[in-house]
This record gives sequence, structure tokens and C-alpha cells, in this order.
Amino acid sequence: MTSTFFIPAVNIMGIGCLDEAMTAIRNYGFRKALIVTDAGLAKAGVATLIAEKLAVQDIDSVIFEGAKPNPTIANVESGLELLRRNQCDCVISLGGGSPHDCAKGIALCATNGGKIADYEGVDQSIKPQLPLIAINTTAGTASEMTRFCIITDESRHVKMAIVDRNVTPLLSVNDPALMAAMPKGLTAATGMDALTHAIEAYVSTAANPITDACALKAIELISRNLRLAVRDGSDMIARENMAYAQFLAGMAFNNASLGFVHAMAHQLGGFYDLPHGVCNAVLLPHVQSFNAAVCAERLAVVARALGADTRGVSPEEGAQAAIVAIRTLARDVEIPGGLRDLGAKLQDIPILAANALKDACGLTNPRAADQRQIEEIFRSAF
Repeated sequence: MTSTFFIPAVNIMGIGCLDEAMTAIRNYGFRKALIVTDAGLAKAGVATLIAEKLAVQDIDSVIFEGAKPNPTIANVESGLELLRRNQCDCVISLGGGSPHDCAKGIALCATNGGKIADYEGVDQSIKPQLPLIAINTTAGTASEMTRFCIITDESRHVKMAIVDRNVTPLLSVNDPALMAAMPKGLTAATGMDALTHAIEAYVSTAANPITDACALKAIELISRNLRLAVRDGSDMIARENMAYAQFLAGMAFNNASLGFVHAMAHQLGGFYDLPHGVCNAVLLPHVQSFNAAVCAERLAVVARALGADTRGVSPEEGAQAAIVAIRTLARDVEIPGGLRDLGAKLQDIPILAANALKDACGLTNPRAADQRQIEEIFRSAF
């Protein structure tokens, strides 16, 4: 089996690393950046802070704050128009998964032309995107370092999975100081998103020794630190450990890909405009219960990484211990108990399942499924 390992060329991490990152950005020689962020970070002054730090490095910038949660085709097109009008030579994404994904869509279309929908699927682009620097403010999506770009097609109510080596950022920045203000709910949701990345990558049919090592360390760090980060957002040790954990999980799934949790969660997000991390957290134990029939030994290893004592138990018992540990962690960080709590409707399950089966993330799930089985998993999650 051959493997190709994708990761940004440069990744700067650690408390207070933002200033070091600014020096690195200056050294690339960029003259004008489009800062892609969301309304919340713009209102909080974080985008202006980045613009000011860029100005010190003699880099001009313009702020686009139109990256909505579950960014849309329209968001990408609006940002692209602003980039072209201001003749920007690079893109800087600031935030969590939504700004990063929106920025990737903008940067990819800036050099390849066309619409972002043209690039749905795997490696559909020809040219590298406009240089992208991703400054992260959450510990979960790992979009700051992956080749994944998720954009909602408003007309179809579907999240498009764009998996393309050309959307890999040039530079990623993870300064936990920028994550300290994350509210508890967002900390919990993004942390469970990272856990989902790690577990899906570990049981993926495309897993390899490198992705396994990254995934298991991520699971271990999340198990030990997510509760602490949710309980006390100012716990910078927990914040930094979660920053490393989500990055490691990103390294794992960026190369081993994902599974049915993400394929199904994308449909919930696109159909109901729900938060991605929460959808993943609700679905994760149900999909792994389905997967346990074919990967019990792997899930037993996940259980140990989650802190469960699996000495002397069978692989099947170990898999069940993993599922119990996932549910316990989700409950401890106050994730909603089921899809009904999120406003999903039973009558929509057939269309959600049909769309999930078309999602590229499901291709590496360890157990194949048909329409009926995906529907059953959705129902079990209600």
C-alpha cells in the first residue's frame, strides 16, 4: 500500500506564537491580504488586531467578515469579489472551520476560476490556490491544516465535500491565547469534533502507521483535557493540549480520511444549518456501534486511549467500552443527547441518508452500508 501524507509546509504552534507567525508571513513577501473571518471575531476586534499586526509588517489588508457558520457558495462568491476588487495576493483565514473553509473556497476559485461547486469531490482543481495562511481560534476542526473544504450549497441544502490537495494552507497558526475566550458550548463541540476526526481516522480503511500514531495521541489528549477546557476556559495548559490534540487529529484524518459520522453530519448541517461538531458528537457512538462488527479490535484500542481499562476483555467488549467512554465524555461536556434535541425530523431521514451515501467522507468507513442501514443509524441517534 502506498500513502501520500498531506500537511502545510509550516505550522507554528504554542501560547503567544502569533507574533512569530507575523514575521513568517512578512518573509513570504506578500503585499495585500484578504482576511476572511466571521462577524463575531470582527465585532470582538480580533480581525482588526490581525490587520494591525500585518500593518506593522508592512502588509496591507482588507477584512471580509462574511463567513457564516456552515459557509455557503454565496459567502465564497462575496469574498472572491472583494479579493479581486482589492487585488489581494494572499488570503488569511481567522477563526474556526467556517472561516477557514470559506477562505479555501475563495483562494481556490481565485486561481482556478469557475464556481466552488465545480470542485466538489476529490482533487478536481488543476492549479494551486492563492497562498493561504490559516490562523486558528478554535480547537476542533483542524481546517487550518487540512485539504478538506466543506461548503454548503444553499439550493440543494447539501454540504459539498471538497477534498483537494490544492486547498492545503501554506502556513497554519495555532496560538492557544486566541482560544481562551471560546465559550463552553463551542469548546465542547469543537473538542468532540476533534475526537470524531481521530476515531474515524483510526478505524478508516486508509489508516497507516503514521495516521494511527497521530490519532491515538489525539484521543488520549482529548480524553485528558477536554473536560478541563470546558470547565475553565482560562486553563491554558488544557487549551494548549487541546490545540495540539486537534492538530494531531487533523494530521490523521487529512491523510486517512473519515467515515460515515462525517458523511451523515454534513447532511444535518446542510439541511438544518446545525453546528457541525455537535452533529458529529451525537452521531459518533451510533456509527461506531455499527462499525464494531468489523473493527472491534481497533475500537478496543480507542477505548484504552480514552482511559478505559480493557485488560482481560475481548475485542468486542473493548469496542463497547469505547462507545461507553465516548458517550460519557459527550455527556460530561453537555452535548445534546440526540438528533431530536437538535430539531431534526424523522420524516427527513430518507433524503439525509441518500445524500450521506454520496458524500466522499463515507468512502473510507470500515463497514459499507446501504440506504436502509444509514437510515437505521440516523433513527438510532434520535
